[in-house]
Amino acid sequence: MLRIDVVTLFPQMISDALRHSIVFRALERNLVAINVIDLRDYTHDRHRTADDTPYGGGGGMVMKIEPIAEALEWLGCPLNNDTSAGCGIISRPRVILTDPRGRPFRQSLAREWAQEQHIVILCGHYEGVDERVSKFLVTDSVSIGDYVLTGGELPALVIVDALTRLQAGALGGDSAAEKDSFAEQLLEYPQYTKPATFNGWAVPEMLLCGHHALITKWRRWHQLKLTSKHRPDLIREDLLSAADIKLLNEPEPVPPATK
Repeated sequence: MLRIDVVTLFPQMISDALRHSIVFRALERNLVAINVIDLRDYTHDRHRTADDTPYGGGGGMVMKIEPIAEALEWLGCPLNNDTSAGCGIISRPRVILTDPRGRPFRQSLAREWAQEQHIVILCGHYEGVDERVSKFLVTDSVSIGDYVLTGGELPALVIVDALTRLQAGALGGDSAAEKDSFAEQLLEYPQYTKPATFNGWAVPEMLLCGHHALITKWRRWHQLKLTSKHRPDLIREDLLSAADIKLLNEPEPVPPATK
């Protein structure tokens, strides 16, 4: 079972979000264990100070290294003064810092991390985190996108959700996650449900024809076309089959003619 520890200055923000949807059901079924750690519990002054002004001047506050190091030690990440390896903690658990400078969070990374036994997510905040945290105390830095957020809590929840849904049984079936968007670097095909017509807008005839092989082809065609249009960076011909490349250059499949 995957264990995820989230270290944050705003624990309630994480805890509240864990009470809903797939993550909550996975917790109830013991498919994943998620713990929320209040970073201020590892401070030692009456104001519970976890940040300070930056050396060299400048605006904003920087998260202090001492409470972070103490929290990580408590979570099983002993400090190591040998900096030659470029990382000051043992290989497990994996310690992830939410950081706009980090590598982009992708489905491939989610699949990799979902196989871990223990992950610690450290939520960055303010003007950033003391650089020694990045240099010596974490194994990975990750960003969920090129935009500005108040803190790392929302990125942490994104990571938690992505890893949880990849746990066996979390979606109700072992293969369910494989059908999601990005599972194979393609966007999802269009989905429809009842009624068949609403406000004059009809469900595509293909989905009503009952020809399952054609429906599968239609869905694949839309996956390829939507990805090519909206996320061309995900389309790599060396990862597509010859059938996919052929289908991508064909017109949209149509249902069989009715007599």
